[in-house]
Amino acid sequence: MRRILPVVLALGLTSIARAESPEIELFDGKSLDGWTVEGPSASKVGDKEVPVWSARDGTLVTTNRVFGFLRYSKREFADFAFSFEYRIAPKSDSETGSGNSGVGVRTCPYDPKKSAATRPSYFAYEVQIIDDAGKPPTVNSTASLYRYVAPTKNVSRPAGEWNAMTVTCVGPKIAVALNGETVIDVDQTNTEKIQSKPLKGYLCLQSHGPNRAVEFRKLRVRELAPPAAKDTP
Repeated sequence: MRRILPVVLALGLTSIARAESPEIELFDGKSLDGWTVEGPSASKVGDKEVPVWSARDGTLVTTNRVFGFLRYSKREFADFAFSFEYRIAPKSDSETGSGNSGVGVRTCPYDPKKSAATRPSYFAYEVQIIDDAGKPPTVNSTASLYRYVAPTKNVSRPAGEWNAMTVTCVGPKIAVALNGETVIDVDQTNTEKIQSKPLKGYLCLQSHGPNRAVEFRKLRVRELAPPAAKDTP
């Protein structure tokens, strides 16, 4: 409950029943069970062909060398709090690039043949993850609803350090908390360019490519009660 409390309060979801719904573990710490790789499944690292996504030491790891997604394909979610931790690899001779990734919420299966139309950042939302600690917030910075809504501040930690993020969606309301601070709290019905975004869909992780490796851990979802229907005369 502590993990989602800042976002729950931001959205006005103070009902104990909502906060106490059971948490769903999305990652078993040792396999890709429940997840579907979308896009290339392998890429070259040096002279070796390696999986784009793998489970290692309790983390989900992407080499981030090619563009694609890892989608939790067991089911879709409508109203939920999705919490996880991520870490971008520091710059080195073997891990170059800007350190770019993201998470998709309420999205559809990715089809490389349709590309942009099925990417989370077009079809639904991508919550941006990038190595930009200390930079001013923009619609392309960490914790943004990529290309649509900028966070109020940039509280991301530098590459090599773990960051904790919670994305909460209840009806048209979306909130993002990063490292304990709510940096996005928006109602999509009040913003023309996102008014038609879906209210239900899949969760996924992004391999941006070509970029530095990114690790994810402690991926959990807590389903929340839908918003109460408005009284009608």
